[in-house]
Amino acid sequence: MFRSLGTIIVTAVLVSAFWIFYQGITGSRRDGKVEPVGDKAIVQPASAPAVTVAESVTVGPAGLAIPVAGIKADQLVDTFTQARAGGARVHDAIDIMAAEGTPVVAAAPGTVEKLYFSNGGGGVSAYVRSDDGLWTYYYAHLQRYADGLAEGQKIGRGAPVGFVGHTGNASPDGPHLHFAINRMNPGEKWYQGTPINPYPLLAGTPATR
Repeated sequence: MFRSLGTIIVTAVLVSAFWIFYQGITGSRRDGKVEPVGDKAIVQPASAPAVTVAESVTVGPAGLAIPVAGIKADQLVDTFTQARAGGARVHDAIDIMAAEGTPVVAAAPGTVEKLYFSNGGGGVSAYVRSDDGLWTYYYAHLQRYADGLAEGQKIGRGAPVGFVGHTGNASPDGPHLHFAINRMNPGEKWYQGTPINPYPLLAGTPATR
């Protein structure tokens, strides 16, 4: 009996020590809330390593930051398959509505591959390729780029990309970020790739259709 009691006590102490050690490494709280550190926050996604981002940035369960500061998962709308141009083309992205000038941040780390302006399309836009080369993240209709953003620059998750706007073919009545993710095959250029729906990755819920 005493041996069993001793085993229970030792186990409890070891488990407690483990969680104290774990929290010391990640800075995360076991209740899933963000632990603020100055103007930064350490977030522990459900299925990805802990990441440090600005406190205004939300990280989804897939480890991608919602790329508009202050926007939460329950504010996102799945617009991936909505038709555009009177049904002439699909959307292949989600639109994240926000006030003009709201900071846009990198959903994932990577290299700024192309800064591009398309008057009849995405306007002021940025293409960031993931470190493994398998994905590109497309940020469009920006008001302007973040100061110092340049092609070839490596950026981290949550790093400034630009500001929400309505450049290109977006309406000034509805400023938003057009955000797309493309799966890239070897040798594909920044404007190529196969689009996937960002919504379930950011919102943590299945696509609506």
